[in-house]
Amino acid sequence: MTRAPRRSMRTVVAVLVIACALLSLPAPATAQTDDDRPEKRSSTESPTPTPTPTPTPDPTREAEYWLSGYGIDDAWQHSRGAGQTIAVIDSGVAGGIDELEGAVAGGTDVSGVGSADGRTPLGADVHTRSHGTWVASLAAARGTGEEEGMIGVAPEASILSVSLGFGSVSDVPFSEQVADAIRWSVDNGADVINLSFTTNQTAWDENWDEAFMYAFDHDVVVVVAAGNRASGTNMIGAPATMPGVLVVGGVDPSGQTSQGASTQGATIGVSAPSEQLIGIGPTGEIDSWRGTSGAAPIVAGVAALVGAAHPDLDANNIINRIVQTATPAPAQNGERDPIYGFGIIDAARAVAAPGIAPVDENPMGSLEEWIRLNRGASDPGSVDPTATPTPEAIELPALPPPDPPAAAANPFLPSPDSLREVTLPLIAVTAAGILVVLGVVAVSRRIRSARSHRDSGS
Repeated sequence: MTRAPRRSMRTVVAVLVIACALLSLPAPATAQTDDDRPEKRSSTESPTPTPTPTPTPDPTREAEYWLSGYGIDDAWQHSRGAGQTIAVIDSGVAGGIDELEGAVAGGTDVSGVGSADGRTPLGADVHTRSHGTWVASLAAARGTGEEEGMIGVAPEASILSVSLGFGSVSDVPFSEQVADAIRWSVDNGADVINLSFTTNQTAWDENWDEAFMYAFDHDVVVVVAAGNRASGTNMIGAPATMPGVLVVGGVDPSGQTSQGASTQGATIGVSAPSEQLIGIGPTGEIDSWRGTSGAAPIVAGVAALVGAAHPDLDANNIINRIVQTATPAPAQNGERDPIYGFGIIDAARAVAAPGIAPVDENPMGSLEEWIRLNRGASDPGSVDPTATPTPEAIELPALPPPDPPAAAANPFLPSPDSLREVTLPLIAVTAAGILVVLGVVAVSRRIRSARSHRDSGS
């Protein structure tokens, strides 16, 4: 009778032991999804990271290869041109452009046929009318977002739009327009003046002496395009022949001189991209173009970056930093080359390089001294920048048209340049080779025929 209660007790204990063992087993990990997990996690739990979508690069921003290739985006770590003003003396900067919204701080027209604020593009054709807007967008466009839309070299600098009448658009003499434009730009706060045109002659009117001296005396950097062989400029012309201006030559993306979109001359200071450029036209569309007309505003933007980063520097030392930090071109001959100048711009070094010794004079020469030697002034200080010019104006020939935009093309199809420089010479060489081979074959056949006749006759 006593064994039954003991057996029952043992059974109860065994059941309790098994239950405890089952309760101590861990819950299976696969039983819980992200949706099933409790909202509160322990401090040691690591949440599953949400993948960050890779943004699609903006094709316009991607096309601006000079931003990364010439140190511009690195220079933005120190300066974006805030507080600097770039005067674009050109065919006018169109209004209503999203990328230039808020960039244009004022303007004027010196041609007598444009709008008072310089915002009506002037020119006999669409290319000329687009020119000033292209130039301004390279210098200081704002973009349309953080990584979208075209952005200029100095995206926080301001622009002054000063419209000129090229060719026969205006009855006002061109030399007078330029002199008035420079004076107005200086009086309205320009720190940098950009001139993306040439006259195709070395001489200039005496009223330019006074106007450019007015800019130099007021500590303004004047940047000038060297000109382009494709537009008929085989050697630099005024204003690129004037001492004191920073003359810009052009290179292709490989750092070689641009055979069509640049020229040469002893006054070239630095080189910058002049091939495969883009710019915003008056309609707001992005156009492809080439020429030192585009290289100049890239350098003007770099001058604004340097001026904003070093507000204590005068114009001479801003120019000095740009030329002293330039990278020698692969084919450069000597310290200063008539094609590349002191080298190719490096915006990051121009802005941030330490140890650049200050200068007391303009590295690009002294216009004041040139005037003393060539205009017969006995005293270098006798030139009065505010005086009204008395000599008659030099009649300048019609200016060459600005560089037309390059039409979009399939990169796998031959371009006019490749046809001219590669395909046609290759065809000529091949044809000559074929003619030589045919001649050799013909001679060989005649020799064999003569021998066979001789042998049969013998």
